[in-house]
Amino acid sequence: MVQKLKELRKNKKGFTLVELIVVLVILGILIALLVPSLTGYIKKADQKVVLAEARSAQMAVQTIASEKYEVGQTAGTTLTATDLANAKELSEVQGTITSATLDENNKINTMTYAGTKYTISFANGKWDESTITKTTTTAP
Repeated sequence: MVQKLKELRKNKKGFTLVELIVVLVILGILIALLVPSLTGYIKKADQKVVLAEARSAQMAVQTIASEKYEVGQTAGTTLTATDLANAKELSEVQGTITSATLDENNKINTMTYAGTKYTISFANGKWDESTITKTTTTAP
């Protein structure tokens, strides 16, 4: 038994300090390469989220506009803040519908949706992804 313990002490297996440092350097290089690309993917995903939320909000705004038209609202108007708040509640989105105007056919002409991270605008019958900007928050 003592013989086995002496053999185990002589047979030291493990990593040297240099080997550990090399592994840490390689991991550091990999992390340095991956982090910027991951943040780019996160940014694109956040922009897709605001687009999806905006489309949901658009459907709610159009529903509110159709209901108002049914009870005699004239087309070609701007929806009130109450209408926009009702549309936000109907669409169950996290952001804010900041403005919406209707054309003469009572369809949405322009609309702006401010999500939690980005803002996007609707014009000419489509959501323009080139108008996605960082949402600015104001201190209370």
